[in-house]
Amino acid sequence: MSSREIAQLTEKDHKNVIRDIRIMLITLYGDSYLQQHMPGKYRNRRSEYIRENADALLDLVFGDGSERRHPSTRGFSWARDSRGYICSFMLDKEHAITLTSGYSVKLRHRVVQRWLELEARPSPSESLRIPQTLPEALRLAADLAEQNGELQRAIEAQAPKIKAINRLAAAQGAICITDAAKQLQVMPSRLFAFMEQRRWIFRRKGSTRWIAYQPRIREGLLQHKVTALTPDAETGLERAAFQPLVTPKGLAYLATLLQEGE
Repeated sequence: MSSREIAQLTEKDHKNVIRDIRIMLITLYGDSYLQQHMPGKYRNRRSEYIRENADALLDLVFGDGSERRHPSTRGFSWARDSRGYICSFMLDKEHAITLTSGYSVKLRHRVVQRWLELEARPSPSESLRIPQTLPEALRLAADLAEQNGELQRAIEAQAPKIKAINRLAAAQGAICITDAAKQLQVMPSRLFAFMEQRRWIFRRKGSTRWIAYQPRIREGLLQHKVTALTPDAETGLERAAFQPLVTPKGLAYLATLLQEGE
């Protein structure tokens, strides 16, 4: 499982998941190096030392050379971007579950569910059995023809929806959630509830105003419209109101999510 998929499942920033994986790998496999090289002042603050020096320690512990890719045979690997920074990890089941054991029960459960889905998929050897007799070959040909027909019908059925999503993605400017509901042809109350459930928007305690989750803003799905309010009568402090707006990218993504939920 990739670090990006783990970030998506746990709704964490990808950079924070990468940080957690670094710390986990050093903690699991870096004992020998740390015992020899960790400064004395950190002897009773081992976790702090790993956290502060995780990027450098990963190179020193595993020594991957110029390629800087750890062999996946050990259950994990990573890739670096053109600047040499780690941009993603791949973890096997053991390491993925070890990583998320420190997360909340709900987030850990999502990762476990995803692993069960992956394990339930048929292996290539099961799905690509070579026919041994003429009747088996004819049966396979008939099955493939039927599957191709079903696939073509599914493509034709999805074509209008795909066209509509592409139209939404090509729109200009961000719009309020009520107008987004009109574009998506759903009731505004349903869209507000849907976005709250999917952690796109939330309300602070005691407030009626909706606020966009910061990860959705970073992903380019939402924006904030900031409106200046009259200063507070008692303190004189300036105030501002935030209104979440849906970007064209967010509108297209919402359309896809709503269709999947139909």
